[in-house]
Amino acid sequence: MSRLMYSFGSPRCLLLLTLVLATSASADSGLEAWLQARAREQAAYLNAQGEKTPGSSGALGLWRERKAGDPGIPHFVAPTSLAPLIHAVEAGVVNITTVNAPDRMGASGRSTGSGFVLTPDGLVVTNNHVVAKAQQIVVRLADGREFDAEVVGRDASTDVALLRLGDVGPANLPAVYLGDSDRLEVGDWVAAIGNPFGLDHSVSHGMISAKERVLGVGVFDDFIQTDALINPGNSGGPLFNMRGEVVGVNTAIMSQGQGIGFAVPINMVKDLLPNLRENGRLERGWLGVYIDDAVPVEDGRPLMVKEVFRRSPAANAGIRPGDRVVAVNGKPIGSYLQLMRKVALLAPGTETKLTLMRGTETKEVSVKLAARPAQETLQALDSPGNVDELGLVLRDLSPDVASQMGYEPYAGALVTGIVPRSPAEQAGLTVGDIVTEVNRHRVKDVAGVRSALEKGGAGSHVLLRVQRGDVQQYVALSP
Repeated sequence: MSRLMYSFGSPRCLLLLTLVLATSASADSGLEAWLQARAREQAAYLNAQGEKTPGSSGALGLWRERKAGDPGIPHFVAPTSLAPLIHAVEAGVVNITTVNAPDRMGASGRSTGSGFVLTPDGLVVTNNHVVAKAQQIVVRLADGREFDAEVVGRDASTDVALLRLGDVGPANLPAVYLGDSDRLEVGDWVAAIGNPFGLDHSVSHGMISAKERVLGVGVFDDFIQTDALINPGNSGGPLFNMRGEVVGVNTAIMSQGQGIGFAVPINMVKDLLPNLRENGRLERGWLGVYIDDAVPVEDGRPLMVKEVFRRSPAANAGIRPGDRVVAVNGKPIGSYLQLMRKVALLAPGTETKLTLMRGTETKEVSVKLAARPAQETLQALDSPGNVDELGLVLRDLSPDVASQMGYEPYAGALVTGIVPRSPAEQAGLTVGDIVTEVNRHRVKDVAGVRSALEKGGAGSHVLLRVQRGDVQQYVALSP
């Protein structure tokens, strides 16, 4: 009896038991008809379950099993060997050895890292921290050739450096291909090649564990997380996808855990490289818009421009408050941080295309980025003392401020900031000047300056009397 109860959970056993009962009850035609009807219902149920869930069914349809010959998950190809990929790309991976500046004790240290050949004429990408203190840099290729190298440009905030090899000669170097890190998905296979602990061309593989990781190391936090092993010496080496394209620059490991490594997305590196080549460091681009990052992007709606600074690149391009930013250079923007990173990595003077939504209309505008003003100036531009038509940031000469500077309280308005490329900068005004007159009207504070400007009318020339130390002079501005 126990064996019968144990088997009763199986649909096929239940059908068999029903048929047996049907046979033994042949004397009773009514019972026989009822049992046969139930058997047909059970058979129909099992057939229906098989149609809904292709493959064989488990007990009472509680699970699914694939039929023999089922192709499995569409578009998924299980990896067999990475050897062909490694053979195709490893020539472009380099070993970097540096002789560093002496430390406080006078000792000159040596360190090793990794990198990859960016161009056939000898540009190499690595981490900033690999070469930041280097007095001498030697780059060795996979074929054994060695070259002295110099730093073309580097940036600590992204931990990316660009090197140039010397005396390359006419032969082309084995440059790698760069991929599109925005297309990566969690679960994609990747391979890291580098020189961990000085061991040339070691390979590790794994998958993308997460994207857009913020580690709290800077404003450009946007790391790819991978479980491909990254050890000391891998720094600056490439992270390849299964097409043999570099999708990241290996840069960090977590000492508290194992199998957790991070790489700088290659799309961020692409934006940065022209800046490093032209300027030697990160010259941050500035758009000149204010977006309240405390307001979340809801329902996938693009970021809304809250304010446009006068005479900024955005203002010159016709961007208005209320416009919504959809994309930068064709790349969709999903957050305030993405917009800030994208613009800041581009060099001043770069022509940038913005895709906007104005109401229901989609517009494309071309913006020529400017140099990002100092943080103090940006903060001052948001202050009540911002006189944006002149490019001045003013502050009242309160008793506390006046006593520190040796002036009488409320003897004028103190200049605390100058907006780049503004009328005030062009007229030669500097921080620390005291504005005492506006259009021949005596002023004693910021409110007085604003009142005098309103009386002068929009678009007219402005004549300021400015005290600089013991000297007073008149300065003409053309707003």
